[in-house]
Amino acid sequence: MISNPRDTSALDAGDKFDDEHYPAYTMGRAAEMLGTTAKLIEPQRSTGGHRRYSRYQLRLAARVRELVDQGTGLDAACRIVTLEDQLHEAQRLNTELRPHD
Repeated sequence: MISNPRDTSALDAGDKFDDEHYPAYTMGRAAEMLGTTAKLIEPQRSTGGHRRYSRYQLRLAARVRELVDQGTGLDAACRIVTLEDQLHEAQRLNTELRPHD
């Protein structure tokens, strides 16, 4: 299951539009965008209790869908996407922490 790794509750309105982790999409919209149900990703809940998904979650779910459509098993596809995401984050941190000359 893919969850959203960040707390976005303290963002102001302007920041929410730019933050890929902000849970802006309803379950119906997420399923429409992915062309499938959104059961793979774990939603955040709005203050009213509605399920919401972020662009980040939808991007990961779309990648899983792509791998499954190519014949990869669902569990393997989820693991591949998780590892790809971890690698991307490690590379981002490495670049960020590298001394600038």
